[in-house]
Amino acid sequence: MKMNTRGAVVLALFSVAALGACRRAAPPPEPTIDTAAIRIAREDSIRRENERLAAEAEARRRQFVQDSINRARAAEEEARRGSDMLRNTLTMGINFDFDRSDLRDDARAALDAKVPILLANSNVTIRVSGHADERGSSEYNLALGQRRAATAKRYLVERGVAEGRIETTSFGEERPVCMESNEGCWSQNRRDEFELTAGGPMLRSGN
Repeated sequence: MKMNTRGAVVLALFSVAALGACRRAAPPPEPTIDTAAIRIAREDSIRRENERLAAEAEARRRQFVQDSINRARAAEEEARRGSDMLRNTLTMGINFDFDRSDLRDDARAALDAKVPILLANSNVTIRVSGHADERGSSEYNLALGQRRAATAKRYLVERGVAEGRIETTSFGEERPVCMESNEGCWSQNRRDEFELTAGGPMLRSGN
């Protein structure tokens, strides 16, 4: 009877010890996961990334547009400068020797430079005006100026420019560019002037 009581006590103590051991070995409870917060954070991260990508794409688009505008402006400015140079070539005058209407070498070179421009711009028409220095009568100088203008026209026509695109006139001695009575001035007044009468806002090169 005593042995049974002692055994029961031992068994009870063993059970208590085992229960305590089990309680000590039990893992701590896992923390509660806030899935809603995680989802919101993820969506916010995706939104910020999409906004960044959209901002970069918009910046690239604006830069592309600006680069295109800059290239167009540069091309337009280059074309304008080129057109101005061509216009200066067309309007460049030529000079003559005293009492002569035949072309000097420098006059031929100046006219040769006009030919490809005129051929490349068929809408352009010009007026050639002949001038003379003050020596000789007004009637003689008027006729001399007309011969000088006609000589320049004939040279251009012979090289392919349509005759109807070139008008000629003469001012004789009436419009000097230099007023002194010496050879330096007279040589400037013996000239043909060239004026664009139609076309030519933007000239194309004939090369």
